[in-house]
Amino acid sequence: MQRPALVYDGDCGFCTRSAAVARRVLPADCAVVPWQGADLASVGTTAERAQQEVLWVPRTGDVVGGARAVAAALRAAGSGWAVLGRLLQLPLVRALADRVYRVVAANRMRLPGGTAACALPPRPDDGVRPAS
Repeated sequence: MQRPALVYDGDCGFCTRSAAVARRVLPADCAVVPWQGADLASVGTTAERAQQEVLWVPRTGDVVGGARAVAAALRAAGSGWAVLGRLLQLPLVRALADRVYRVVAANRMRLPGGTAACALPPRPDDGVRPAS
């Protein structure tokens, strides 16, 4: 990716709606792209990670995910958004934001715009085994 990018799940209605908001607030030099169409290997990440969390890919290539990605995108948006992004970096706020992000991500299919396609795939370490 040649410019900063917010990478989201294009199959998820909730994520797609959130991405539309991001497109409105991020500067024109920032891309907002579904992971399904992104060259994830070129920035050193995987589809498995992108399925689990939103990603922020800055020009430096240091990919961050989840609440940290949201905070980075807010900082890139500038103005009042940047203040909120910096607030999300404070240690106690960051810990809370991480928890809230995980709850939202785990329940995105229940949120406005969400569908069954929004459900996160099981993580390899969650003890869920595929049906045989």
